[in-house]
Amino acid sequence: MKINIKIIIASLLLFLNLKASGSDYKLGEGVQLFSLPIYFGGYTSLDYKQTEDEDKYRFDDLAMLSYGNFEKFSYMLELEYKELYVQSQSKNSKKITQNRKLYTERAYIDYNYNENSLLRIGKYNSPIGFWNLLPINVLRATSSDPVTSKKIFPMFTTGILLSYLYYGDSELKVDIMMQNSDDLDGEYNNYKNDKHYGFGVTYTENDFSFKLNGGSFHQNDIQKDNDEIYYYLLSTKYESDDFQILSEYGKQFSSSKITTNHAGYIQGLYRFNEHHLGIIRVESYDYSANKKGDEEFVVFGYTYRPLYPIALKSEYQLHKNNDLNHILFSLSVLF
Repeated sequence: MKINIKIIIASLLLFLNLKASGSDYKLGEGVQLFSLPIYFGGYTSLDYKQTEDEDKYRFDDLAMLSYGNFEKFSYMLELEYKELYVQSQSKNSKKITQNRKLYTERAYIDYNYNENSLLRIGKYNSPIGFWNLLPINVLRATSSDPVTSKKIFPMFTTGILLSYLYYGDSELKVDIMMQNSDDLDGEYNNYKNDKHYGFGVTYTENDFSFKLNGGSFHQNDIQKDNDEIYYYLLSTKYESDDFQILSEYGKQFSSSKITTNHAGYIQGLYRFNEHHLGIIRVESYDYSANKKGDEEFVVFGYTYRPLYPIALKSEYQLHKNNDLNHILFSLSVLF
């Protein structure tokens, strides 16, 4: 099946101009199944990346969501096609790849014991840092992810999550992650791991939040011994009506070596109004998998939201290694 990017964009824009006749459907809020506490929704994203040597078009995400709650129980199921269609073109070649595999990104059940305590069972986003809590493209500030979210810790955990929230004049939240089995879908994670134990402590007062995460995990695809990989991540966030300043800094190591000497970023976001956002992010990393050593770069981004569930994003990455410089444009929609 050949997918044409122009046809996809035209069809998507046509869909966004249609009104859901005879229903109270609002874009981004999903559809309720009759009068049951069950909802269905989804999201999609397309992007275009230009480097000095290559142009790349991607139909990157096509995801289906089901969620709902009943009394103290709630659930989330997210199934996703990733890189459904990719077309890469350079001066001398053209390559098209298609991935029709349907992945399980999230699948969990929550039990809210009371307003302070929560038990989660299944596959969920590891509650580490702040960026990793926004897995959907349209909700994030930029289409590209900071290096910290890819190289320090497993983005997803399959197992149990215990959360406790204390609040008064300030808030203190404690998370404990426990995994001692294979991933529910090991192909949809940045690390293919069969063990992950971690904790998180978040302190919030007024507009400021501070977070400390730490833990260990074991990769079952390349690690032939029982050597555990350890990590920590320090995160801060300041948020007002117009500004957001976000930073994360972490390190990864084992008992025998340092696997990521450091990875961190600081990002500033300014809301010109509800439709227009400007973003600047400075990143730095140094991990052993990169033969060229450390790297530093700046991301200049702009996001336009005609409606909150629709994001048109553009960004330019300026790297210390000029070969990595690129421009990225994306369109993402939450249904």
